[in-house]
Amino acid sequence: MSVSIVVIGLNHSTAPVQIREKITFQGDPNGSATKSFANNPGVSELMILSTCNRVEIIAIYDGNQSTENELIDRIASYHQLDRENFDDYLYIKRDSDAVRHVFRVASSLDSMILGEPQILGQVKDGYRKASEAATTGPILNRLMHRGFFSAKRVRTETNVGAAAVSVAYVAVELAKKILGDLQDKSVLLIGAGEMAELAAKHLISQVVKPLTVVNRTYENACVLASQLDGSAVPMNELEQALTTADVVITSTGSCDPIICSPNMRNVMKVRRYRPIFLIDIAIPRDVEPAVHDIDGVYLYNIDDLQSVASDNLGERKIEALRGERIVEEEVSKFMNWTETLDSTPTIIALREKLEQIRTSELARLNGKLAKLNTDERDLVDQVTRSIINKIVHDPISFLKQSGKNAKRTDYLDVTQKLFNLYDTNTPAAGENEISDQ
Repeated sequence: MSVSIVVIGLNHSTAPVQIREKITFQGDPNGSATKSFANNPGVSELMILSTCNRVEIIAIYDGNQSTENELIDRIASYHQLDRENFDDYLYIKRDSDAVRHVFRVASSLDSMILGEPQILGQVKDGYRKASEAATTGPILNRLMHRGFFSAKRVRTETNVGAAAVSVAYVAVELAKKILGDLQDKSVLLIGAGEMAELAAKHLISQVVKPLTVVNRTYENACVLASQLDGSAVPMNELEQALTTADVVITSTGSCDPIICSPNMRNVMKVRRYRPIFLIDIAIPRDVEPAVHDIDGVYLYNIDDLQSVASDNLGERKIEALRGERIVEEEVSKFMNWTETLDSTPTIIALREKLEQIRTSELARLNGKLAKLNTDERDLVDQVTRSIINKIVHDPISFLKQSGKNAKRTDYLDVTQKLFNLYDTNTPAAGENEISDQ
């Protein structure tokens, strides 16, 4: 193929939470990590996808294994890790396999919870961050927009998402499995982000007592608490809030644990070891693993939700097969497009497009040209053909000479868009639309 695409990453299927939490880019709000990785020699375009269940580098690169190794080395150095700590958990997908993977991820066919709706928004956020960091280009832009289009097709043409549930929903189901009826239980939410809010919405119909929300930014805790008819507590009162809670769901963006073993031992003494159920759906984890060893504490992390998520998957798996067929169609279309990034097909397509316009215009004027004799009609044909040749001469010469230019792909992409040479079955406006989820 004329371009090379690679996905380097790990996810819930290949790496446990204790590995995933060491390689996360959620603390990169200004895109500095994205820019750093994109500056790697051999890389022309790049974005980072970082969620609680996966971390992936998606890059347009020179196709060399040395470049792949340099990216992996950069992951290690960025997180101050030795490669041997995570090498065995990585996957590397190239070209059509990489395209297929991106489309499957965006379509929620590679999620821990098949069909869950959050992943598309997370992919769009990663792409938006890369766009703002100016690390994307024509190939990655097309790849991601086709991925969004594939996800839309899967969502509208199958029922894979009809019975889908979120991680937050599964967390609540797990709480019910362990504690039974939650009606009389006190619930504490730590974090006021999207995942915590989703968990709250699932919980609110299960309990009678008002929910308590704790967050580092007290104002955010107050906003969420007011939406849920609950109460807000500042983070410095977390330990006290833990003494009265039965169910705790935590999902913050903290890089360090906010519930540690010594603090939790103090909490359990005050509680007189009355059982408490902790569900940690944060990456990195909010709760120190050693907390699990304290009497009366039942701690579950995001990987523990897998068994609950596996229940009642039958219908979604059948629908997922239909989704996989849609993805294969879109992969084929995208790979066909990448082949056009060689200058020859674009030049041929440009000539054919203009020749089609010329002949159709002559046919439209056939009635007016009917009075011309054969020589005169041949002259008109010759003149119009000559005009077309002169029009395309400079663009074609430029495209031929740009064969070794670093911006060759950009030139070809612009040419194809200017002359509308390839129909991708995507509305033109959709090329710039990344907000629709």
